Amino acid sequence: MRLAEHSYRTITSVRGPLLFVEGVFGARIGEVVGVEFPDGAGATGEVLKITGNAVLIQVFGETAGLDIDATVVFTDSVRQVPLSRKALGRVFNGSFAPIDGAPMYIPERWGTVSGLPLNPTARARPEEFIETGYTAIDLLNTLVKGQKLPIFSNAGLPSLELAAGILRNARLSGGGAFAVVFVALGLTHREYSFYMEVLSEMHTGFVAFVNRADEPVVERLLAPRFGLTCAEYLAFACGMDVLVLVTDMTNYCDALREVSTAREELPGRRGYPGYMYSDLASLYERAGRIGGESGSVTMIPVLTMPEDDITHPIPDLTGYITEGQIVLSRELHQQGVFPPIDVLPSLSRLMQRGIGAGRTRADHREVADRLYRHYAKGRDLRRLEAIVGREGMLAADRQLLSFAEAFERELVHQGTLRREIGGSLDAGIDLLQRFSLEDS
Repeated sequence: MRLAEHSYRTITSVRGPLLFVEGVFGARIGEVVGVEFPDGAGATGEVLKITGNAVLIQVFGETAGLDIDATVVFTDSVRQVPLSRKALGRVFNGSFAPIDGAPMYIPERWGTVSGLPLNPTARARPEEFIETGYTAIDLLNTLVKGQKLPIFSNAGLPSLELAAGILRNARLSGGGAFAVVFVALGLTHREYSFYMEVLSEMHTGFVAFVNRADEPVVERLLAPRFGLTCAEYLAFACGMDVLVLVTDMTNYCDALREVSTAREELPGRRGYPGYMYSDLASLYERAGRIGGESGSVTMIPVLTMPEDDITHPIPDLTGYITEGQIVLSRELHQQGVFPPIDVLPSLSRLMQRGIGAGRTRADHREVADRLYRHYAKGRDLRRLEAIVGREGMLAADRQLLSFAEAFERELVHQGTLRREIGGSLDAGIDLLQRFSLEDS
């Protein structure tokens, strides 16, 4: 075994944030290192790759002024997460440093970035309703405790505003200890300003990790792991139900590809590393419930589909791991509908476990099925309308067309309005009754 710390002055090259160090004994992947600049400044980094006695290090922060005479200190420790209830109401960057102007709290305990793997036999079935405030989700694609339900967006669609709305409005319909862990990755200046304003208006029921586009790429990989470790602590040590909202997972995967390229690994599909599936699974599978425990971790990852392609590796692999998807529609967005959720390709595979008497309302399943059935018929008839015109259609078909339009305009579209599940169900019943569709 080597000592707790070893110092080296054997840097062979500096390539942006990457350092190549030779003659290193006993380094570990993920080990935290300190870098002492010749001018007395310092930075931290992490071991990315080890080849024999040569080590590749990613430096967090700027490397201006760094040369091969710098000293690299290997600490023999991997990154740890400071855990405490005092994290609630705080905003951190991708290195877990406070950016809200308040001092760092004293942790109650330390946890590992990778978290504690859950024994599959100890998992409890995801159930019980989590209210997002959006009818298209709560009524038709219900989110339940312990579920992983991604949002698939396209470039130019308002996933930014949708994530902010969920951040503001999510809660347990029956009350109880609830918190949101918000992780924002690769933000532009406009996105950063927008989210920081949203967070400034909230109370203490959140923890936020915000990574900007000009910050180190490795922090983009660490931030969701910090967030999930905090969520696991709040859920399983403090008994809270925690919703983890991560945006945008496409930026995370692009960072994973960039680090993989720096390691000179063989690329897989579209240049992404071949282990991207297992890497995403290591994040998504940290959501869930544990039998006999009162807390839960629920996850909503938001991702922008490159080139609007749902078969792209990022949404494709995400769909294999998660339990459904919420799909945003460019056509609805162009019509001014917000949130532009297309309910037909959207799906919550665990919806049935979170609805009904004692959870939402006894008529939830029936109302959702009727709305979905009539809306699907109305959508399908739009193709016929494009051929023969509305005047050439039967009266019953024209009624379904009008219903589909009203469904999108009145039920899916909410703007800044928040609806509780009871209000969503009542609005759906009113719509069915207005078009005399409640018994058909």
